Amino acid sequence: MVNSLGNATSASLGLSQIVKYFGQFRALGGVDFEAAGGEVHALLGENGAGKTTLMNVVGGIIPADSGEMTIKGEPVTFRSPRDAFERGIGIVHQHFRLIEKFTVAENLHVGWQATPKFVSDGRLAEATSELAAKFALEVDPNARIWQLSAGERQRVAILRALARGAEILILDEPTATLSPSETADLFAAIDRIRWAGHTVIFISHKLNEVLEIADRITVLRGGLNVASGLLKPSCDREMLARLMVGGGVEQVRLSGPAAGERSVAVTLAGVCADDDFGRQALHDVDLELCKGEIVGVAGVSGNGQRELAEVIVGLRAATTGQVRVDGRDLTGAAPIEAVRAGLGYIPEDLGNGLALAATVETNAAIKASHDRPLRRGPWLTRGGVRAFATELLDKAGLADVASSRATSTLSGGQAQRLVAHREMLAARVGLVAVHPSRGLDVAAAAGVHELLLKARAEGIAVLVISEDLDEVLQLSDRVVVLYEGRVTGRFTRAEVNRDTIGALMGGASTNGNPVETSR
Repeated sequence: MVNSLGNATSASLGLSQIVKYFGQFRALGGVDFEAAGGEVHALLGENGAGKTTLMNVVGGIIPADSGEMTIKGEPVTFRSPRDAFERGIGIVHQHFRLIEKFTVAENLHVGWQATPKFVSDGRLAEATSELAAKFALEVDPNARIWQLSAGERQRVAILRALARGAEILILDEPTATLSPSETADLFAAIDRIRWAGHTVIFISHKLNEVLEIADRITVLRGGLNVASGLLKPSCDREMLARLMVGGGVEQVRLSGPAAGERSVAVTLAGVCADDDFGRQALHDVDLELCKGEIVGVAGVSGNGQRELAEVIVGLRAATTGQVRVDGRDLTGAAPIEAVRAGLGYIPEDLGNGLALAATVETNAAIKASHDRPLRRGPWLTRGGVRAFATELLDKAGLADVASSRATSTLSGGQAQRLVAHREMLAARVGLVAVHPSRGLDVAAAAGVHELLLKARAEGIAVLVISEDLDEVLQLSDRVVVLYEGRVTGRFTRAEVNRDTIGALMGGASTNGNPVETSR
């Protein structure tokens, strides 16, 4: 094997015929995987393909039922994450597991046996800065975690793994919450890590990014290898998509604008709102959503996107300004009034959109529970609820899911499809979709995108809030950029410039003033 440095090398990590069952369900059916020192090896697959299970085996989180794992040619067996850590394996999860009140330097050193019992804050900060400079992961060592952006927190999580001797670094969906400029910075750091001889395993659903950063690519489907160690020059996006899903996946595309003048469905005028800590999160936001169009909101996580969505659907009160839906003033109204006005809502956290302890049937029908077909007088009818739920599950591609099943047992992709189709039915006027395809594989994401385009074609006003700029640009008739709770740019589809939008997402401005074009 030859790594990215052009040197012959043995596998830093080797997995042979890894099998894992959960009860009668086979999660891994004899998976082989090999990653060398000094390379980035991407691991692809649909939701449920076995990627997470395989990496949990590598990280000592769960044991394999059979198979062999080697590190630098030596057989190993892990009984705990500590065992994996001691053999140089570091996993950076999507949720970074940092201590919010501690500084960057403290997070790198707390709980680490190699940290001296008596050491000054200055020395901890100095050691942190040296490591950050080595891997192009610059971050203020004295800043507290709660003060950092998502990209900076990720740097801390990576540095923590490297500081503790990780030679095999597993990155799970590392660009999910990053702006284009932060993604570019991360890739520069990954290059440094790779050239230092470390192994990087890159798990992602973003095929363009995989093709940019990976040296080799392995694809899983249904717990089995369908491609192992593909060299990047032999791959393209369409080929990888076919391998992942077992067939072609056509990328959905925005058709031309609807004919005729479109009426305004949702209006925000001078809206300000606070976050959960009482700090102002939205500043004088003006926004119009028209029927039959998709407006995309681009921005890095934590810049007011959540508060914007919640103000529109009545889950958060505006401190000033006005919210109107289809001509009705809903400023300060309860969420049920937004539902009655015809708004659907796909939330950022599906736990806020589903009653996890209730059945799938109950969650499917909950927003239609006041409708006459589900009721006889004041009472819900069991037959009406079941029929409604069965039809919705069929439309969502979940016909094989028992409606009596507990919602908490659904996979992330299944839960997303359930919520998306339920809210589509509720959205007679407008649909607010927050990170609608986050964590979904390429086929499931395409299905959600088709649903959003269907809503647009039916004359519904759609607001798509996403940290994935590709998703925003692919779907939107108009794009607004949100930075620190302010709209700093507005673009029609014809005016869209990716570099300008990416810069605005990071807080850049032109001549000291925010760029703002057509309304």
